[in-house]
Amino acid sequence: MGTITVRTPRAEDVGPLVEVYVKARRSYYEGHLPEAELAEWERTARAKVYDFAKPGTVWLCAELDGEFAGFALITPDGELWQLQVDPARWGNGVGRSLHDAAMDALRDLGVTTATLDVFVENTRAIRFYTASGWRETGREDTHVRMALDLTV
Repeated sequence: MGTITVRTPRAEDVGPLVEVYVKARRSYYEGHLPEAELAEWERTARAKVYDFAKPGTVWLCAELDGEFAGFALITPDGELWQLQVDPARWGNGVGRSLHDAAMDALRDLGVTTATLDVFVENTRAIRFYTASGWRETGREDTHVRMALDLTV
């Protein structure tokens, strides 16, 4: 396990955040999307400007033993937009810590039902969310829609 710290991100977290984002996203999309599409997405992710103070979003990041290990992004309307953990850090409680902190932040915003979309082939994430109390509310071609009651 190790020591997990969840905190607000700092400007110097952009590089590690992008690296985690790329590694995590590739871990569940590789083999399901064409490499050209993944490469274009990665190029865009690396070129994007990440504004941690942008109104309308709440960013959280996690460190495991002092090293950047993952991040979460939520919106005030209750969407868990991103929950990404470095695949090398899976199984250490980082995802659970980020998830719980994100749900607490949504409760603090007065949200009663959280929502998310997860790639239908990302069975690891679907199991994680289901074990965390999320329920499936619908499906599209490529994504499962889930909700979590934050009042219980």
